[in-house]
Amino acid sequence: MILSVREAQREFAAGAAYLDTATYGLPPRAAHEAMLASERDRAAGLLVPADLDQAVTRSRAAFARLLGLPANRVAVGSHASYFAGLVAASLPAGARVLVAEGDFTSLLFPFLARPDLAVRAVPLERIAEEAGEVDLVAVSAVQSADGRIAPMDELIAAAHAAGARVLLDATQAAGWLPLPAAGVDWLVCSGYKWLLGPRGTCFLAGTEEALAALPPIGAGWYAGADVWDSIYGTPLRLASDARRLDLSPAWQCWAGHAPALELIERVGVAAIHEHDVALARRFQAALGLEPGDSAIVSVPVTDGTADLLHANGVIASVRAGRLRCAFHLSTTEADVDKAAGLLASRVAA
Repeated sequence: MILSVREAQREFAAGAAYLDTATYGLPPRAAHEAMLASERDRAAGLLVPADLDQAVTRSRAAFARLLGLPANRVAVGSHASYFAGLVAASLPAGARVLVAEGDFTSLLFPFLARPDLAVRAVPLERIAEEAGEVDLVAVSAVQSADGRIAPMDELIAAAHAAGARVLLDATQAAGWLPLPAAGVDWLVCSGYKWLLGPRGTCFLAGTEEALAALPPIGAGWYAGADVWDSIYGTPLRLASDARRLDLSPAWQCWAGHAPALELIERVGVAAIHEHDVALARRFQAALGLEPGDSAIVSVPVTDGTADLLHANGVIASVRAGRLRCAFHLSTTEADVDKAAGLLASRVAA
């Protein structure tokens, strides 16, 4: 059943004007309760691990549907840096990697940690024009620090025309921004921000060819063809699809993520995108800023502004020396107006 944004907002219970989804997303009530219920079962000795596999399956399928991809091309793990590390490990010595200046280090460090790779950083605005001179472009769809959106269509076209692959980190994008998932070789996304999951869930999606190129160097029993028949002994018997790259799940986290993903799916990314960007623009208009196209707004403010907001029931964060405000499904117009009112005299010139 389709939900409107207003109906979905009834599922959240924040006690403050929450503008910090770029740090972590708020759980819908059903998702929060599902995670707590699994932990109560553990305390009572009633947790059945095999039953919680259903939450992993539901989450994988829901994420795949959000991207418009088949579930057999989605692997699950716990953190984005692990999946970025698999891509880094797959590259031959001397491979040329293009990244964006100031991107999030969970995407950058796996490549920088290999001294035999030629990693070059350029401004985000130039990344598409330089994508034809490398073997891989690794970039966030939306920049964590300030919400800038990568020129994804142009980047993908330029990279593929030159035979380069693309790794897209959608951690700050999936859940609110429509993504060209079918066009990228690999897409990694942590689930605890805009996908409203607990910390400890992450996805990797990609083309069959690109996924097959990744070494399953973290493979364990959960990467087996038949998970519960892969816990002891030889021979190697990995899954034949993206599950060969799975990490053993933190079960309670997935119990709490499946209902959240299904809520996002019921509302729809298009509707959430319209809602989030409209709130961001309302905020920008109230502060006399130019309207943007992102759900994240970065504002220069005077020292102590974040503390002032927190003391008055508005939650935001400081990143790269600026106040970062993120507007998502749980955010209301009243939240925006409250924050803007407090900020009216605090925005730096």
